Amino acid sequence: MSDFFAMGGYAWYVWMSYGAAAAAVIVEILALRLRRRHAFDTARMAQDADAAGPATRRPPADLRSNG
Repeated sequence: MSDFFAMGGYAWYVWMSYGAAAAAVIVEILALRLRRRHAFDTARMAQDADAAGPATRRPPADLRSNG
């Protein structure tokens, strides 16, 4: 069993590679959850703004006057 974990002298490289890959997968999952939550919040805000009516909507920043 110790030969398996030692991996012929390359254990440090192999286990650190596994760890880096696992860390990258975990970070990607967390980032995906944050992006998903942000997308749903943005969609919900847009839906609420549409439901509120045209009086409460503001034009995009590039269409507003500078005055």
